[in-house]
Amino acid sequence: MSSVPVFTGRDVEAAVSPERAVEAVRAAFVAHARGEWLMPPKVYVTNYPAGDFRAMPALGGGHALLKWVTSFPGNASRGLPTVSGIVLVSDAETGELRAVLDAASVTALRTGAAAVLAAEVLGRADASSAAVIGAGVNGRAAAKTFLARGRGVSLWDVDLARAQAAAEELGADVASSLEDALAADLLVTVTPGHEPLLRDDTLSPGQHVSLMGADGPGKAEATDGALQRARLFADEWEQASHGGELAHAVEAGLVRRDDVTQLGTVLAGDAVGRRSDDEITAFDSTGLAIQDLAIALVALERSDELELAALRL
Repeated sequence: MSSVPVFTGRDVEAAVSPERAVEAVRAAFVAHARGEWLMPPKVYVTNYPAGDFRAMPALGGGHALLKWVTSFPGNASRGLPTVSGIVLVSDAETGELRAVLDAASVTALRTGAAAVLAAEVLGRADASSAAVIGAGVNGRAAAKTFLARGRGVSLWDVDLARAQAAAEELGADVASSLEDALAADLLVTVTPGHEPLLRDDTLSPGQHVSLMGADGPGKAEATDGALQRARLFADEWEQASHGGELAHAVEAGLVRRDDVTQLGTVLAGDAVGRRSDDEITAFDSTGLAIQDLAIALVALERSDELELAALRL
C-alpha cells in the first residue's frame, strides 16, 4: 500500500510563497513557449447559469497533472466558495500518483502570480500605482502578490466591507472610488465578468490591465472598443479566443490571431512586449494547467517540511 501526501489549502499556502509562485509561473510560461511542457485543451462541463466544471491536464518537469475545478459565481451568496476542486500530480515515468492538492489555493496562487507577472513585464518601467478590482479569493491573491513584490496596491470591490477587510488583512489600501482604482498605472481586474467593467474610453495611454475574471464563455470585463485600443496579450491564444476575454471580439472579427501576443513568447525573448510609454497593454488570462503544475511542483519540494495528511492507496 502506497501513501500519497495531501495538501490542504493551508498546506499549499505554507509551501509556496507569492514570490516563489511568480518565479515558478514565469518558468512554466517559458517552458510551454519552447515546447518543453505540454498542455492539452481545457475541457468545460457546463451547467449554466449556475456554473461550470473544468478538467485541466498538463505534462512537464517529469510530472503529469490533472486539475478538476469548479467556478460557481453564485456560491458567495450561499456562503460557499466560488472555486473548489482537487489537483492530482503523477510521476510522468511510472504513472504513480505523487500528491493531491487543494485546487482553490493552487488556483489563487497562480492567478495572483500571472496577474502580477504580466503587469511587471508589460507595464511601464515608471509605473507608480497599482490597483486590484475584486476582493475575493483571487483578487486578494493578486494584491498579496503585488505587496510581496514590494509594490503598494489599492483594493476596490462592489462590497466595500469586503475590500476593507481584505486591505486590513493584507496591509493594502482601499481605493477611494472605482474611478480612482481604474486610473492605476497597473490594473488587475478579478470580477465575475458578467458585464464589462472597462468601457471604450476607460483606459488611458500608458496603462496596463491584467484581465483575470473572464475565464469562460460569455464572460467579459472589457468592451470590444476597450480591447481595440490596447496592445493585446494572452496566456494562450486557443483558450483566450474561445473562452476568455478576447472571445467576443474574435467572434465579431475584430481581433485576429496576429493581433495577440502570448506572454510566454515575450518571457522567452521571442516576442516584443510593451513598445512605448503611451501604449495601452492588456493581458487576457484564462488560467493554464501549466501554471497549476508549476505551483504543485514547488509545493512537492516542500512536502518533507510539512505535516501532511496522507491518502492510502
